Amino acid sequence: MADYGVIAMRILIVEDEPLLRNGLVDLLKGAGHDVEIACDGAAAVMWGTEESFDLVLLDLMLPKIDGIEVCKRLRQVRPTLPIVMLTAKGSEEDKVRGLTTGADDYVTKPFGARELLARVEAIGRRLKTVPSDPDCIEADGCEFDLGHCEALRGKRSIPLTAREVGIIRWLHRHQNRSVTRAELLEHIWGVNPEMETRTVDMTMANLRQKIERDPSDPRIIISVKGVGYCWGNSAP
Repeated sequence: MADYGVIAMRILIVEDEPLLRNGLVDLLKGAGHDVEIACDGAAAVMWGTEESFDLVLLDLMLPKIDGIEVCKRLRQVRPTLPIVMLTAKGSEEDKVRGLTTGADDYVTKPFGARELLARVEAIGRRLKTVPSDPDCIEADGCEFDLGHCEALRGKRSIPLTAREVGIIRWLHRHQNRSVTRAELLEHIWGVNPEMETRTVDMTMANLRQKIERDPSDPRIIISVKGVGYCWGNSAP
């Protein structure tokens, strides 16, 4: 077993391109993970809903059912299942679409082995950590049930991804101060804090669209100019 410092997980790889799929299998098995594969979207839905996995690596362009629809269907059955999209498309629109659908993260092809293992390791650490924060939070008329990855505004139920829950927990836990983008990248994404900060902003924009009464005038997650973000009641 190669020593990458990762926590062993059961991972479903959904990829129709044989060379890449085999490479991912070898990489993740070499890091000590238990791996299953699905070659198309239909198989991914079947495996992902009937079996128990810690993580799904999901290609965006798939035969039978595309990755976006697969993500939607998996989210309906397993709302807390971490999903990382693998996509050859690098445009901001595609990334936003994936995150809005329910993916926790995305990796643009071609990607390096070290980068992918770092993302997987971060998810493993997050799964192992038992949060001491409250599962139920209320802010600006929005009720959060973080244990079930759900928010409620009025009668509208709002599904949250595992990453969005992590962001809410982190901001609420540190509500007495502002939180930097680099801090979020390190502790929520589990990646080098010098990496692309636009990822944080895109995720925050999507989260605000979900939970804020008026996303153009946010009251729960506040931007702090030149710093990052803070929980609403800690805004300066």
